[in-house]
Amino acid sequence: MNLRFLTTLGLVMLLASPTTLFAHDGKHAPSTGSAIDKSAQPAVAVVEQFSKALQSDDLTGAGTLLAEDVLILESGGAEHSREEYLRGHAIEDAAFLKTAHMQVLRRNARAEGDLAWVGTESEIHTSKEGKPLTLLSTETMVLKHTPQGWRIAHIHWSSHSKR
Repeated sequence: MNLRFLTTLGLVMLLASPTTLFAHDGKHAPSTGSAIDKSAQPAVAVVEQFSKALQSDDLTGAGTLLAEDVLILESGGAEHSREEYLRGHAIEDAAFLKTAHMQVLRRNARAEGDLAWVGTESEIHTSKEGKPLTLLSTETMVLKHTPQGWRIAHIHWSSHSKR
């Protein structure tokens, strides 16, 4: 990704929600609903298609929705291309999602020109060592509009056990 794209992305995110960027005091406010701009709905549809493809172990379908130079960040690690993700971590993600139930709690999305971002808060129900486990998950996806339609250019995932 080039510097101009990342700079534009930073400005879009800052302008979209300046109060949330600077209001973090170590506590998270409860979710109050979703806010999806009409112009961002096609990008949200791509995010949903990507999630469904991973959940059904359709890595080829998931891959078609990723930009070739996608950057994926999770748990301190990074994948720097579609191929790198699909060869490795995507296989683990698909296996995990097959047995998990994901419930979207809140989703926000905005689009400006050829860029869109989609932020999702979810609750994931799964099990670990035979015991039920609930995870709270956050996901940010940045999409760029291409001749093939919206493609995911960046993903950041974060989760922790629900207390």
